[in-house]
Amino acid sequence: MRPGEELASTIDLQQQVARLQALLEATRQVHSTTDENALLEQVLRIVVRELEMEGAAFPGTGLFHGAELDGKESDLPTYPLNDRDGNYMTELVVAPPEGRPLTIYETDFLEGLALQAAVALENVRYHTRNVEFARLEQDLDAAREIQRSLLPQQLPAIPGYSVGFRSDACYQVGGDYLDIVNQPDGSLLMAVADVAGKGLASAIMSTVFRSAFRGMAATGMPLVELATRMNQHHWGEGEEARRRYVTAIFLRLHPEAGEIEVVNAGHNPGFLIRPGQPAKQFEAAGTPLGLIPGTQYSTERSSFEPGSRLLFYTDGLTEVFRGDEEFGPERLLQEFSKCPAAKADGILDAMWKALADFSQGGPQGDDMTALALCRGAEEMPA
Repeated sequence: MRPGEELASTIDLQQQVARLQALLEATRQVHSTTDENALLEQVLRIVVRELEMEGAAFPGTGLFHGAELDGKESDLPTYPLNDRDGNYMTELVVAPPEGRPLTIYETDFLEGLALQAAVALENVRYHTRNVEFARLEQDLDAAREIQRSLLPQQLPAIPGYSVGFRSDACYQVGGDYLDIVNQPDGSLLMAVADVAGKGLASAIMSTVFRSAFRGMAATGMPLVELATRMNQHHWGEGEEARRRYVTAIFLRLHPEAGEIEVVNAGHNPGFLIRPGQPAKQFEAAGTPLGLIPGTQYSTERSSFEPGSRLLFYTDGLTEVFRGDEEFGPERLLQEFSKCPAAKADGILDAMWKALADFSQGGPQGDDMTALALCRGAEEMPA
């Protein structure tokens, strides 16, 4: 090799080493931030500074460095940034000085930089999603605690009676609602309701429903009027509320008289077991609340003598599956009918165990809420 060629080869090698070192330093810089815009701006600065390009930009982001490209992006060298699966994220466009072609070393540098920038960009987006997910998890945990705090915090002590409930959301929050409200005349008003759907949207509607129900329940109005007004109120909340209609079953217990009144607004049948009598079901007496304006409801009355027990529930209990087989309302009534427990909590424990045994550890597919009411076998004291 002649001296001139040897010198040129040495210079060429030194340039390659310098470019490689610059690329390594550029790689370190683009991987040093967790902010997407800061990352892209860093890439643009490196292109203009290290390669002495006239300008560089990420079209569609509003980010550029050096000279603006003035809509000439289609005529300039472009380097796409794709994720690990080959999906397009953005692209780097560079403007060489005086429009000259890129050298092979510049091309190699830009290809390597684009590859590293793509990895860094995907990592930044993963990081951003993880941070947002963690924040959402915290918010949902707080929402779950708030929603649980809206359930009855203290069960009423009614001589001769036992009341219990259980509510398990499918997700962090759910659309099931349950409440127990003392009435001005000494009776007790109970409600079990289910907002269409599940998750956060249904949970919000459940809270709205609770506010309206509590406000109306405090007046002691008849059950039929309560259901009618709740229907009109929910309908009046607008289109989104109507999509999240509510099935509900209301109960008024008159403890001293041993009587109950029930209004079923499009909800699952309530079950009543009384000594020496066949099982009774309280079927729907009207459409779900908020579905059709002007719906008329009717009240069903029944005695609740000693030894009687009642179960209201949401469809999460009947829609438990084992493979393709559904637990169903018939099986639920059968389990409730043979339940030996004389206390409400014992009944609910037995029902949940039957559901767990049936599902064989399968995942919960819907919100599950139930209310049990029992009257002791002995007459209430005078």
